Amino acid sequence: MSFLTDKKILLGITGSIAAYKVADWLRALRREGAKVTVVMTESACRFINPLTMAALSGNPVHTGMFAAEAPETIPHINLAREHDLLLIAPASAQTIARLAHGLADNLLATVALASAGPIIVCPAMNSVMFQHPATQANLATIKSYGYLVLDPDNGKMACDEEGPGRLTDWENARQAILSVFAPQDLAGEHILITAGPTREALDPARFLSNPSTGKMGYALAATAKQRGAMVTLISGPTALTVPPGIKCIQVTSATEMHTQVMTCLETATIIVKAAAVADYRPAEPQLHKTKKGPASLALPLIANPDILKELGERRGESSDFPLLIGFAAESHDHLKEGARKLKEKNLDLIVINDLGGTDTGFATDTNRVTLLSRNGTQEDLPLLSKEETAHRIWEAVGRLRVGH
Repeated sequence: MSFLTDKKILLGITGSIAAYKVADWLRALRREGAKVTVVMTESACRFINPLTMAALSGNPVHTGMFAAEAPETIPHINLAREHDLLLIAPASAQTIARLAHGLADNLLATVALASAGPIIVCPAMNSVMFQHPATQANLATIKSYGYLVLDPDNGKMACDEEGPGRLTDWENARQAILSVFAPQDLAGEHILITAGPTREALDPARFLSNPSTGKMGYALAATAKQRGAMVTLISGPTALTVPPGIKCIQVTSATEMHTQVMTCLETATIIVKAAAVADYRPAEPQLHKTKKGPASLALPLIANPDILKELGERRGESSDFPLLIGFAAESHDHLKEGARKLKEKNLDLIVINDLGGTDTGFATDTNRVTLLSRNGTQEDLPLLSKEETAHRIWEAVGRLRVGH
């Protein structure tokens, strides 16, 4: 279940060509169970029809300060009181100026002034307008009021100019919204996460690797950030976009990952080794591409550093070592093998994937895992999205953290 389920979100749309993009945002919010009500400025109604937003939200759209029907409800007060979050997207320069100066000259600005809850503002405008000192001063002002401002993207505008000012993409907005509703139980933690596969070069054109896509590790990074943590993600090669607000260090090989993990170890309070690190690498990688021919098919291999084992050994030597979480992807006897790894690697918690399922493990959007802790507890999670699985892992970490 998403943290957006049954949350009441007030979506404020202002006069920007980017207004059409927010129709998809509204649909995405509803897919995750949020209840959305829309407020539109007069200018916004010139860019997208209120009828469209009413159909997508399933609720009446509010456009005027004084409701023609049920004026006794005092729309600007009740809309502010009845919603868990005010999301203003796109936010024009004019609206940002209104918010900065506390004006109450249209319904949306008045609702914002009357809101005691969280407010997220997503600017979208011409790049010169965005960079103007007045706009920057107004953005600084609303940030000082506690509004969360999501920086716009860089790119080409409808006006053919290029620069900052494009409405941020939905995933950035989604992560910010989820952060509002997620428990902040990881605030103050610095979490080091590894994700994805490693590649071990045979020659400049070939490598040894595995099917890991990094989805589980990236989900752990995103959800940890949602829950208030500072996150460093060390990632092998993937096609995934780094979640917003996360420091990501890109690596290729197991030895590179080992170096970066040990470099970042000092500041971490929790370590999660979710990467599928190659156990072996070619003993003598070739400088040039190996051609077809009578060459020997033998491939001598040497062992890569066992990063998790080394971390476990360091954990045994230190009384204040970070909480250590490992992953085990097994094709048979997965609980037995996971328990063995938990003990041998000196872990606090291990997350066991059964590779036998078609909807779990590598390259899927779902997972069904078992959590084993060093204190003997076992938790079998149902089939969940990898994001939901990540949240359940953090809940288990929280229980361990209390006794760590």
